[in-house]
Amino acid sequence: MSKTHDHTAMPKGRDIPILLLGIIGIGTSGPLIAKSIMPVPTLIFWRNLAGSLIMAPFALRKREWSTPEQRRAIAIAALSGVFLALHFIGFFVAMRFTSVAAGTALTALQPIFSAIYVRSQGGHIAKLSLFGMAVAFASVLVITGVDFNLSMRAFEGDLFAIGCAALAATYVMFGSKVQATISTSTYTTVCYGVCALTALPMIFITSSTVIAFPKVQWLWLFLLVIGAQILGHTMFNLALKRLSPVVVSLIVFFEVPVAAIFALIWLHQKPSAGILPGIVGILIGCSIFVLGRNSK
Repeated sequence: MSKTHDHTAMPKGRDIPILLLGIIGIGTSGPLIAKSIMPVPTLIFWRNLAGSLIMAPFALRKREWSTPEQRRAIAIAALSGVFLALHFIGFFVAMRFTSVAAGTALTALQPIFSAIYVRSQGGHIAKLSLFGMAVAFASVLVITGVDFNLSMRAFEGDLFAIGCAALAATYVMFGSKVQATISTSTYTTVCYGVCALTALPMIFITSSTVIAFPKVQWLWLFLLVIGAQILGHTMFNLALKRLSPVVVSLIVFFEVPVAAIFALIWLHQKPSAGILPGIVGILIGCSIFVLGRNSK
C-alpha cells in the first residue's frame, strides 16, 4: 500500500466535490447520534444494514467475486466491517458521554494513527508534513476546547473517542487496500453488511429495543443513513481509490467545524469562540502538510 500512494498528494478533480460531500455528510453524524434515543447497538445495526442494502444493487452488477484476488479482497472487506462496528460503538458511546465537539475532535486523531501505520509499513511521510498534521489537530482543539475536566463521565467519553479514532484508521487502511481490487460499491456492501451483523448480537446481549421507537427517531436514523453513511463514509471510501488513507483521514479534520455548526442548529450547543481561528489553523496545517511533501 505504501508503494502505491503518494501519502501527501492532496485531492484534485472530481475528488474535491466527493470529499466536500463526505465532510458535510460525516459532520451530521455526531449531532444526529446525540439527538437519537435509540440504543447504540440498534443504531449501528439499522444504519449499516440500510447502507449495505442501498449499495448492494450496484455491487451485484459488478459481480466481483469470481477470482481468488477478489475473494481475498471481500474477506478483508468483511474484517474491515468488524473494525467499523467497533469504531461506531466507541463513537456512539462518546457522543452520549461527552459533548459532540469534544468527541468529534478526539475522533479526529484518526490521521495521526493512519500516519503511524503508514510509517510502520515503510511509507514515507516527511517530518514537515507530520508537523502540518499536528498544527491541524491543535486547531481542532482550539475549536472544541476539549472537556477533560468536566466530569469522569465526560473523560470516559473522551477515551472512547480516542479508541474509535484508532479503529477508524484501521478501517480506512483496509478500505484503501482492497479497493485496488474491488469497487467501492462491493467493498461498502460487504463492509457495512458485516458491520450490521457484528452489532446484531449486541442488541440481544444488551436487551436493546429494535423497532418500537417514535416516528421522529426513525427520521433521525434516515438522515443518519443518507448523510453520515452514504454521503459521508461512502464518499470517503470512493476517494480512497485514488488518495492515500493519510490524506483522506486528514480531510476528516474539517468534520469538526461542520459538526459544531449542526450541533448549534439541532442541539443548541453553542460553538466556542475558537471556531474561526481553528478553521484557519486547519487550513494552515493542511497547507504545511502539502508543502512538506518534497522535504525529508
